[in-house]
Amino acid sequence: MTVSTGATLVTTLTLSYLQKSAHYPRRIIIALIINSVVFILFALSTVSFTTISAGVYLAFTLLMVLGTAVSAGFFQNGLFAYVGSFDPIYTQGVMSGQGVAGVLPSIAQMVAVLAIPPKAPEGQEDKTASASPKSAFVYFLTATAVSCAALFLFVILVSRHKERFHRSNHQTADESEVNEPKETLSLLDLIKRLPLPAYTIFFNFALTMVFPVFTQATLSVNPPSSSVLSRPEVFIPLSFLVWNSGDLIGRVICGFPRITCTNPTILAIAATARIIFVPLYWLGNIKGRGAKVQSDLFYELVQFTFGLTNGYVGSNTMMLGPQLVPEEESAAAGGFMGLCLVAGLAAGSAASFLLNV
Repeated sequence: MTVSTGATLVTTLTLSYLQKSAHYPRRIIIALIINSVVFILFALSTVSFTTISAGVYLAFTLLMVLGTAVSAGFFQNGLFAYVGSFDPIYTQGVMSGQGVAGVLPSIAQMVAVLAIPPKAPEGQEDKTASASPKSAFVYFLTATAVSCAALFLFVILVSRHKERFHRSNHQTADESEVNEPKETLSLLDLIKRLPLPAYTIFFNFALTMVFPVFTQATLSVNPPSSSVLSRPEVFIPLSFLVWNSGDLIGRVICGFPRITCTNPTILAIAATARIIFVPLYWLGNIKGRGAKVQSDLFYELVQFTFGLTNGYVGSNTMMLGPQLVPEEESAAAGGFMGLCLVAGLAAGSAASFLLNV
């Protein structure tokens, strides 16, 4: 996780320095192409790399992880810069989409655990083993199809945006004029103009990275034999699902104007106040050592609320950043906010090693 977020941070930071010639839609397209290539290679590896050594396949996997990290860097910079020039609701849509991406794997993991019995019958062991590569092939092929579909739809979006721009201005504009930032700002300038949003988004997501550490170590207060949901292989994915569901709801409700917060000071205070959740996590049944509060409901409520506040504070701040600068600087501000988000994730991921749970 730390290596991946670190590579994403380096990529995003590098792209943030390249504002003058930035073509944000092209960066998004590059990210989608990289994703598609990675998934195709993974799909082929499930049927073609069955005889190679574990060390070689590990090197291949790490190379693919690096590819996805670079792709994420292009995404974070290009996407938030691009939607930053639109109305804030578009940024909220992107944040909500990322929330959905967090919920779906949790659901898939729970379904897999509940659907597959702990031990396969003896007569079916060979059949299961032979079916595994095929399942992986279908999985990565599906991911490739999704990436290609996203690429196709994004190209349509860009073309429609250009047409709408031309109609609204009643003049012809070069593609570079539409997509490139009109103002080049250094990172120092952006920090000076957006100090509170930069702090808020960085601290919010850095603090959020403590939740995976506690979630994978916290068990149910009930014995595993009491209920299927009390089994560690079910309880832990369920906790991830609860957190991600709260996060998604927090992102989605930002689309309602009456609930949206546009005060950067309040958002900064809210992000800082979230630190209270850290001691609340220590009240759970960490590694079976016993819980200070003997209630799974209390623990899941902490998970849900921590996720909810992450989604709400994060989405509001990402929506607010580009609005606090002149219109010609909104794309640069959007890209900068994406950089702060990635930096927060990287810092939180590295700092999580200091937690001894």
